[in-house]
Amino acid sequence: MSKAMRASIHSHPADFVLPSEGLHEFYAATHMDAACLTGAALMLGQAVKPVPYLWVRHGDGDREAGSPCPAGLRELNTDPAQAILVLSRDPASALQAALEGARTPRLGAVIVELWGAAPAYDLTASRRLALAARASSVSVLVARVAASPTPSAAETRWRVRAAPSRALAANAPGNPAFEMTLLRARNGQEGLCYCVEWDRDAHKLVSRFLPGIDDALIQPAPLSGTVVPVSFNRPGVPPDEPRRQAG
Repeated sequence: MSKAMRASIHSHPADFVLPSEGLHEFYAATHMDAACLTGAALMLGQAVKPVPYLWVRHGDGDREAGSPCPAGLRELNTDPAQAILVLSRDPASALQAALEGARTPRLGAVIVELWGAAPAYDLTASRRLALAARASSVSVLVARVAASPTPSAAETRWRVRAAPSRALAANAPGNPAFEMTLLRARNGQEGLCYCVEWDRDAHKLVSRFLPGIDDALIQPAPLSGTVVPVSFNRPGVPPDEPRRQAG
């Protein structure tokens, strides 16, 4: 795990970033979290290296969640012209395209979306992606929807779900927020839970809480002056309080 991520474990709030290379997996907590999973992957991919990136989508992604929107990409501080979009006919061809991208050092990141079980994404396929990513220093982010985690060569594995966002001034829509739980890490820190939000001003993901395995360890961060902190599972909050869902 990189220095930046280790720093995010002890600082509050802090930038939420991934190591600058390697294979990382993200699983949608539910089928309805597919859109927020894609958004989180794009945000993290841009945080690694804000240069052209390869975005590989299995055809089922468009049918289930819709096609990418250039205006939405700009909201994430992403120039649509920087995205090399590949729509694959099946998981095997998606993985082949991702492997070719992982071997290209000039790319900032490779994001590949897979729907369903995708048996082609097995231990062998993940090892090929991981080795290519390490050799080229390109991060490969695999986003899985409607799938269960299986053994792989990923550096980290995450479960992602939409978290409540809080309205800004004048009841303006709040910043997109995500609950990210670390399911696997080579340093043995599985179970850490982060609530992160997209900082529209700084164009990056920030962690608003100290991580913890137990919800009781998750405490609100003090106001930063630029971004309203997001909270979830707050004690004493009426269950019928209006909330917005990100993603």
